[in-house]
Amino acid sequence: MQKNRLFFLLSILMLASMLLASCAPKTTTPAPATPPPATQAPATEPPTMQPSATETPTPAPAGGLPDLGGRKITVAVENAYPPFNFIDEATKQPGGWDYETVTEICKRLNCVPEFKQAAWDGIFPAMAAGEYDMLADGVTYTEERDQTVDFSFPYVYVGQVLLVRASETKTLDDFKADTNLKIATQIQTTNEIVAKKVFGEQRVQSFEDFGAAVLALLSGDVDAVVIDNVSASGYMKENEGKLKIGGQITADEPLAFVFPPNSDLIEPVNKALESMKRDGTLYVLNLKWGLVSVPDLGGRKITVAVENAYPPFNFIDEATKQPGGWDYETVTEICKRLNCVPEFKQAAWDGIFPAMAAGEYDMLADGVTYTEERDQTVDFSFPYVYVGQVLLVRASETKTLDDFKADTNLKIATQIQTTNEIVAKKVFGEQRVQSFEDFGAAVLALLSGDVDAVVIDNVSASGYMKENEGKLKIGGQITADEPLAFVFPPNSDLIEPINLALASMKLDGTLDALNQKWGLVTK
Repeated sequence: MQKNRLFFLLSILMLASMLLASCAPKTTTPAPATPPPATQAPATEPPTMQPSATETPTPAPAGGLPDLGGRKITVAVENAYPPFNFIDEATKQPGGWDYETVTEICKRLNCVPEFKQAAWDGIFPAMAAGEYDMLADGVTYTEERDQTVDFSFPYVYVGQVLLVRASETKTLDDFKADTNLKIATQIQTTNEIVAKKVFGEQRVQSFEDFGAAVLALLSGDVDAVVIDNVSASGYMKENEGKLKIGGQITADEPLAFVFPPNSDLIEPVNKALESMKRDGTLYVLNLKWGLVSVPDLGGRKITVAVENAYPPFNFIDEATKQPGGWDYETVTEICKRLNCVPEFKQAAWDGIFPAMAAGEYDMLADGVTYTEERDQTVDFSFPYVYVGQVLLVRASETKTLDDFKADTNLKIATQIQTTNEIVAKKVFGEQRVQSFEDFGAAVLALLSGDVDAVVIDNVSASGYMKENEGKLKIGGQITADEPLAFVFPPNSDLIEPINLALASMKLDGTLDALNQKWGLVTK
């Protein structure tokens, strides 16, 4: 049960132009998968509790979002469609993907969601009449619905399945062939349309909600239920060991939020969703609630470009002569989850973006900052961390950042073709900046007295300070909140899997642990 309109087409463009990342990230889109809690029949009175968001979002790097000034938004939900919305059996409180995601959207837009329980039957005429500001109920886009209501762009794509009892031995083809078998679904849904088309109108019994259809299946009154795969998983969790998927019927159906025609909320909600895709929050929510899952790449080999000269991201250990760093450990963990094999390739930073654009490597892991300019030639994952640029100086230095800006005799070093070089030239003037092939050479020049400071990311500055104990220090903070991300050739089929693996690592704490271990963040 879902929809979308002009925004359905826009979604393709938006998904392809997701920003964020590292010295140059960007994203294509949605993601998360943890089963939802138990559900119960809808409550008599519509609950209005606001659940808290999964995690504190990071501000979108690409500009600000609309400010709705604390506006109240009435959001229709069934409270009987897990994992999107339900009443928790133990607490009697509402919950689900809809509650958490809409709350996050309103957090970004400065609005107040007021969830209203509504029956599915008649919801589209109610939306067309403006009885609610927004419908969040796992709704599928159809052209027919698009004639009376408007939609956001899709937040996920799903398929329809045949839900059967765990003891069932018949296949999907058996169900199609045996006209004595009864098929249940929910009234006025895309599932009902598909069920009647596949199994014949006489065999289909439509219920007011999927909860009732599933109860009929469990009691033996019907033999199967046509339902979205996401909700099927939700009911299977609630009825552990009693249900299973009996076959896949359709795939790639877009789910979206629904609005009254010409609603002024469509654009703000789309922008909020886009920002949530860019910074990974939507991936995490989708994965957490089981709307998507981490894919299996079947042992595929992934060539990963690294400099081996950018600690703590990548380096060659002086004692063992072996490569190591955050990139090696994190990409190895990603491939463990995706069933792929990382093959790290040393590459010079100079010329790496043309090489990536040409597809010479499958992936670049090198503490790369997102920029709009880079986004024109390569694609990015969502950011795995946000960093700032600092002025790295010798430990004996007494001058402040303002002193460095004022004294034109002081020489500033950095690495060529980096965002650090752009910032250094902007802050200190082009004539004073000397760009090196890598940061290792820039730091050596600082230690030898050939230059007076290095503009570098705070994370890498910490790495070089550890390598040169007592010889270097931070002389000032220049910028903050720059997103770092993995880089891919344009339209790479690895972007989505990598984003989902990163989302799973955010959900279980692995990404935070790695970031802390290697000094990308502090506790």
